[in-house]
Amino acid sequence: MTGGSRHQPESKDLALRIARLALEKKAEDVLLLDLTGVSAACDYFVVCTGTSEQQVAGIADHIETKMKEEDSPVWHVEGRSHRRWILLDFVDVVAHVFHHETRRYYLLERLWGDAEVTKIEDEAQKRGVKG
Repeated sequence: MTGGSRHQPESKDLALRIARLALEKKAEDVLLLDLTGVSAACDYFVVCTGTSEQQVAGIADHIETKMKEEDSPVWHVEGRSHRRWILLDFVDVVAHVFHHETRRYYLLERLWGDAEVTKIEDEAQKRGVKG
């Protein structure tokens, strides 16, 4: 995190980019948790769900690859070998890619209940179109 204000506009832009990359791989229930003022650890969590271990890995790999190409490489990754909950740490933003059963078990959104939550949808989801 850079100095000055806790809430960095670049952090929100990064979080939104990561959320959109997750949607490109058909992630479900994509949420942005604004942790500004709630946690000193980071500014945002991006939380999303894959329906299979392969999809969880695919979503995480896509985010990591694209962010590296955009000169925002991941700082740390956890959970890649188990493919049930992959954490991608971009310092100011942490992406959590869950298998649906694992997400239901941990209820990360409830643990961070003080955070402002924004649902991120792609255009097809907004129109109610299944793709």
